Amino acid sequence: MNIEELREYCLSLPGVTEATPFEKFSRGKFTILVFYVGGHMFCYFNIDDFTSITIKGDPLAIAELKERYQAVNDPYNGNKRHWMSVDVNSDVGDAMLRQLVRASYDLVKK
Repeated sequence: MNIEELREYCLSLPGVTEATPFEKFSRGKFTILVFYVGGHMFCYFNIDDFTSITIKGDPLAIAELKERYQAVNDPYNGNKRHWMSVDVNSDVGDAMLRQLVRASYDLVKK
């Protein structure tokens, strides 16, 4: 999956907005694109280095995914219990990546 495909998928979900809220903290070194539903983040990634995506998830599901997929790791910056980093174009295919994003969206939308 490429960056535009993921962006289009996220924006296709009802009520989703996007923003780059962390630019002042990075001092222009990178740009993090964040997707929100109901004012809360559910997915984000670095648009300057699209190698991984950070996705919110259920703690038990995250633990199982880490055991099953090499691509699922702790997030670079975030609560390791509720967030996971998923490497792009790895052993997590596009369909599974969409499922993870949708599950994150549903979790946050509650």
